[in-house]
Amino acid sequence: MTAPATAPSGSQPAAAFGVDIGGSGIKGAIVDTATGELKTQRVRIATPQPSTPHAVADVVVELVTRAGWSGPVGATFPAVIKNGVALSAANVDESWIGTDVDEVFSKATGLEVTVLNDADAAGLAEVRFGAAKGVPGLVILLTFGTGIGSGLFMDGKLVPNSELGHLELDGHDAESRAAASVKDKQKMSYKQWTKRVQAYMSHVERLFSPDLFIVGGGVSKDADRWVPQLNLNTPVRPAQLLNNAGIVGAAMAAAER
Repeated sequence: MTAPATAPSGSQPAAAFGVDIGGSGIKGAIVDTATGELKTQRVRIATPQPSTPHAVADVVVELVTRAGWSGPVGATFPAVIKNGVALSAANVDESWIGTDVDEVFSKATGLEVTVLNDADAAGLAEVRFGAAKGVPGLVILLTFGTGIGSGLFMDGKLVPNSELGHLELDGHDAESRAAASVKDKQKMSYKQWTKRVQAYMSHVERLFSPDLFIVGGGVSKDADRWVPQLNLNTPVRPAQLLNNAGIVGAAMAAAER
């Protein structure tokens, strides 16, 4: 399924192309940035192995080309991103560290590409269109997947690269204990795993006293099996945009650059 070949003119495009880069898959679609809805079917391509800059850039080019898109592009990336440069690399090749990701993707596509941390992008989408829409104060998004990603928002404004999944908990990196991948690897029940999530989120709550937690990642689709078991002072809402959140947030960042 294709869409218009160009983005509308104007100071802020009504549409942008969003790319969500993960350790196992790279997804993309054209997004209506006024509504957060996908204008085209989401396309997924397996993340190349090894996931070097050149190999990943080729996939981004393929996604953009398939859509016939020639406007602004936003891309999530599983790393700390500062001024477009990757300062870490989670579940992608370590050769990305120190790489100007904005520049790599912009040169490869011939388009202006805006890159941001994957959890930050998902949070942007949830704050604008999803579970945190209209919520004042401090909102913390936590994504439970291969690791634990986080997005911090104060009155709707992003505080980038929070990396709360790497807080120390009981002498361990928190995501090594409470990520959804740990649940799967250790064949834990939701009840067993939720005890670890409870300990982790209680720790985050003590440090930040947020007004709202949003929980995302693949396990958010089963939120009714574990979120009610949490005992926190802070309200907890499952993410609403699910697997589209990264794509939508990335497109928003590109349109509003």
